[in-house]
Amino acid sequence: MSQQLIDGFLVAIPMPAVLIDQSERIIGANSEGATLLGMQLRGRHFATVLRQPTVISAIEACLLDQQARNTSHLSNDGAQNTTHEVTLRYVEGIGEQNGGAVLLTFLDLTEREQASQMRRDFVANVSHELRTPLTALMGFIETLRGAAKNDPNARDRFLSIMEGEASRMNRLVGDLLSLNRVESQERVRPKTQVELSDLLRSTLLSLEPLAKSNNVELILNAGVDPVTVTGDPDQLQQVFTNLVENAIKYGGSEVRVELETLDRDPVLRSSAVKVQVIDNGPGIAPIHLPRLTERFYRADSHRSRELGGTGLGLAIVKHITNRHRGRFRVDSELGQGSQFCITLPLQPS
Repeated sequence: MSQQLIDGFLVAIPMPAVLIDQSERIIGANSEGATLLGMQLRGRHFATVLRQPTVISAIEACLLDQQARNTSHLSNDGAQNTTHEVTLRYVEGIGEQNGGAVLLTFLDLTEREQASQMRRDFVANVSHELRTPLTALMGFIETLRGAAKNDPNARDRFLSIMEGEASRMNRLVGDLLSLNRVESQERVRPKTQVELSDLLRSTLLSLEPLAKSNNVELILNAGVDPVTVTGDPDQLQQVFTNLVENAIKYGGSEVRVELETLDRDPVLRSSAVKVQVIDNGPGIAPIHLPRLTERFYRADSHRSRELGGTGLGLAIVKHITNRHRGRFRVDSELGQGSQFCITLPLQPS
């Protein structure tokens, strides 16, 4: 086969690819292969390019028995390690005297490994979050069966704490189920017409008892004209409930909710409505802002747990906002309070 045909064959492969013939020389590579392994590959012995023993052994075996096989290749671009799954196939009629050659293709496993790591981290975090209240419950049960068995005051105190720990687990399980449901629906556009002003009023009304118990004043600036978006009313209410509830718990003595329509949002590229939840609390350090929507991430983990936080609320907000093709942004400075902003399109983008 001519070099022109070999090059044309390799160009059609949408991933890094290299051909090695029976002389153990590289006879061709596509541009992706050259980027991965280095330029000027043609004519070089494969062992001077692919130096990893497992890859060398797989190539030698494939040249010998002409059987397909898989191995892995680890590369480093100076910033991070990248693992590729290497598939070896023997191709007849290519190479020296058309005797055949081994085709190597390299599949980048970075995204797959990152997803796998995220799953492992998620399971580890869930296990940790459940283990803490379960350990407390087991300890109190043991105490109630022992020293506190006949002590009414101790029994009442321990039962109250146990109720709190059970409630914490219930909130965690509820948020996990909610997050799973939201993620599964993220690619499905909602179709219901939702009037945001009324939804915000009902949200603040439902949170009024919590605000009073925390000595927080709730203020709504929504105007008088109706503002309608296409969305899921239950999920949107969950978004604003999460944001206002967080502001009540962590945000100082006043929480303002402001609704504003925009003729054109530069990011959404359509007319939009912006809802801001603004507090006058202690603010959030800049180091925490990029990670606030990560599952189980807490800027103040001790205080969050004390106030019943699960670490999933803002992750849920992010996924619901994504489903509505909107955007979620947090602005905050230490000592200056925080602004949580949801922007939603007023018409399909």
